[in-house]
Parts: sequence; structure tokens; C-alpha cells
Amino acid sequence: MTRMSVLADALKSMANASRKGKRQVLLRPCSKVLIKFLTVMQKHGYISEFEIIDDHRSGKVVVELNGRLNKCGVVSPRYNIVLSGIEDFTTYLLPSRQFGFVVMTTSLGIMDHEEARRKHTGGKVLGFFY
Repeated sequence: MTRMSVLADALKSMANASRKGKRQVLLRPCSKVLIKFLTVMQKHGYISEFEIIDDHRSGKVVVELNGRLNKCGVVSPRYNIVLSGIEDFTTYLLPSRQFGFVVMTTSLGIMDHEEARRKHTGGKVLGFFY
């Protein structure tokens, strides 16, 4: 089988390991989008830290879980979202307005929906976590 989405495989592995109660998980292969997604998760405290292992191939990432992650996933296809549509998409994806984040890629970089609203920009949806 061919691998369709590196990000989807990685987030599914993280969600499964978190449900099982594991403290760390190995993600492979690695991509720049995955690293930025993990950076956003780390910034909000959903994962502890991650280490990139360069094996001169596609790379690996070891992620330290802290037990706060309930669910994470990819939105495929990557829908376009204008600034006014961010609120509708977050109510569709997230269980509550109090917690959880939608990660989007914008012309200003990969960020969560609250930062995109602060910077007054729209973009494409990558995924979510809560």
C-alpha cells in the first residue's frame, strides 16, 4: 500500500498511543508540516516535547505524551476557510469553545485558529486536536 498522508498516519498513531496510556510514541516518516503541527500542539501543552531523529532517509520523530491529548486528526481535503468561516468550522470540529484547536496553514505559516483570527487571515485547514 502507498502512504497517502504522512500527517494523518502520525496523528492517528499519537491518538492511539494516547488512548492506550503510552508515554511516548515513534512517528515515521517525518515531514515539515508534521513538525509545525507538533510545535503548535506543544505550544498549547498537549504534548511535552518531541525529538527529531535524522536517519538520512525520511526521518523519525519521538513524541513525549503527557496524557492531555484526547483526540487529534486530519481534515481531508484541506478546505479553504475565510476569516468569517473560522467560527463555523471550529463549532463543527471541536466539542466545546473552551478547549481544542483547529490547525490551519496560512500565508503567514502554520498556526491555530485563534492566532489566525488575531492575525486577521484565513487559509486551509490541516487538522484539529483537543
